[in-house]
Amino acid sequence: MEAQFEDDRLRFLIGDVRDVFRLYKACESVDVIFHAAALKHVPVVEYNPFEGIKTNVIGSQNVIDACFHEHVGIATCVGTDKAVSPLNTYGATKLLMEKLFVTANPYWNPKKDTTKFIALRYGNVLGSSGSVVPKFINQIRNNQKITITDPNMTRFSLTMDEALDFILESTFLGKSSEVFVPKLKAYSIMDLKDVLIELVGKAEVEMGSIRPGEKLHEILINSDEMKYTWEFNNKYIIFSPYREVDEIESNYPGIKKAKISDIYSSDKVEKMSKDELKKTILQSGILDIKN
Repeated sequence: MEAQFEDDRLRFLIGDVRDVFRLYKACESVDVIFHAAALKHVPVVEYNPFEGIKTNVIGSQNVIDACFHEHVGIATCVGTDKAVSPLNTYGATKLLMEKLFVTANPYWNPKKDTTKFIALRYGNVLGSSGSVVPKFINQIRNNQKITITDPNMTRFSLTMDEALDFILESTFLGKSSEVFVPKLKAYSIMDLKDVLIELVGKAEVEMGSIRPGEKLHEILINSDEMKYTWEFNNKYIIFSPYREVDEIESNYPGIKKAKISDIYSSDKVEKMSKDELKKTILQSGILDIKN
C-alpha cells in the first residue's frame, strides 16, 4: 500500500490498539479517526474471549483516550449487526465498543476536549471477506456443493461503495453520540443461491444447520431502541434517551420519528428481486475477484 500511494500526507504505522501510547503517535495531527480494528471471527472470539475483550473493548477505549489526548476532531467507530441483542461474545464486545463511543462525549471538557464520537452499525458488506457471497462463488467454481444453513435466512444488501458512502456521510453529518444505521433492502439466501448459479455455473445444494452464534435474520435496530430512533434521508439515527427532541429537530431539519413499529431486521424490509440482486452483484465486481 505504501508503494501504491506515494503521498507525503500519508503515514504507515505498525501498531496495536491494545497499546494506547502507540495510538497517541498514530493520532498525532489527525482530524478524523475511523475505528474498525477488531477481532472479527465469531468462533475464534468465542474460544478466546479474553483476547476479544482486550482488542475489541479495551482497544476501543484506548482509541477514545488517544483521540482526547491528541484533540482529534471526529472519531467514528464501525459497528455490526451482531452488536444488536448479541448472541455471541464477538457481538457483545462490539456492543460495548459502540456504547463506549456514544457515551464518550459526556466526559467532555468543552474548553479542551472537542472530539465528536459517532457510531455506525451495518451488516456484512456484499462480497466482503467471510461473507456468504464469495463463499458460494468459491464453492461453485470448485465444483463443490453450495452449503445453506437455513433456506429461510435473509440478509441486508450493502455493497462496498454503499458502505463507504454511508461511513463518510454519517461521519460528517453527526453531531456526537449518535448511532447511524443505513436504510437497506434485503435478499433471501435462496434467491442469492439461484442468482449465483445463473451467473457462475451449476451446483448442487447441501442443507445444513445454523452455526452457533449465527442469526437467521440480520437485526440492525431492536425493539427497545426503536423509541429513540429517527429517520433522516436514507438513514436511521439512534439518539441517547437523554437527547431533547428540540435539540434533535434543530440539528437535523426535516428529521422525523421512525415509522418502524417493532424491529428493523432483514426479514421485515423490502426484498430485492432476483433481477435487482443480479444487477447489484454484476456492478459490484465481486465475480471478477479471483480467490
